[in-house]
Amino acid sequence: MATAIGFVGAGQMATALAAGWSRAGLLDAARSRASDPYPAARTKFEPATGVKAVGSNAEVAAAADVLVLAVKPQAMAGVLAELRPHLAGRHLVVSIAAGVTLEALAAGLGEGVRLVRVMPNTPCLVGASASGYAAGPAATPEDVALVGELFGAVGVAMPVPEKLLDAVTGLSGSGPAFVYVMIEALADGGVRAGLPRDVAQALAAQTVLGSAKMVLETGQHPAALKDAVASPGGTTIAGLHALERAGLRAALMDAVTAAADRARELGK
Repeated sequence: MATAIGFVGAGQMATALAAGWSRAGLLDAARSRASDPYPAARTKFEPATGVKAVGSNAEVAAAADVLVLAVKPQAMAGVLAELRPHLAGRHLVVSIAAGVTLEALAAGLGEGVRLVRVMPNTPCLVGASASGYAAGPAATPEDVALVGELFGAVGVAMPVPEKLLDAVTGLSGSGPAFVYVMIEALADGGVRAGLPRDVAQALAAQTVLGSAKMVLETGQHPAALKDAVASPGGTTIAGLHALERAGLRAALMDAVTAAADRARELGK
């Protein structure tokens, strides 16, 4: 059944979620609301989602049953203080702010508030998000199921212990940016080898997409899929040798760790 959802923050992520949930029939656009202090964000949100955007967080809380906190971590304390007087027993509060713990959310909103913390990523714009979520102690099994359904409608959503959400942030939250660098570099390699730029970029992006689908749909370990491509003395093993020499594996591991560490810092 479609739900009245309130978005506190009407930026890119909130817009993508609202549009995706509307397409999936999970959001009641007529009863839902979004708020943002910036008129430009509100102006973009409405036509993209069919949800009315306003300037008042209190108006959003009054309209919604589920509140999605889609603000920057640095702004969260002020938002929580503003929302606290307007919360009722019907409200489920879902935060997608990196690093802001369930404990911090409860401290700002009051004990007993039903809370779920989620870390989605930007591919929710195309229905291909990878999200991790953790529920607070007051959240009901129905709340957890609803969050799983909502975020599963825009990609893949996995429940994890809260202590692992910073790792989710480092891997899938920040990971799209790392993959974009890889796609750009692969395309640059294609251009260097003589391909036109548009052809190289399309081939690079499709190669990443197809490889990811192979991992997900075959269930095989990435190493096994890699070995199947790398024939003895062939072109692929020559390229893999170059990657190993350049330290690609360690660089990607360091990138995920650095992003996860930064998420922990934001939560302090």
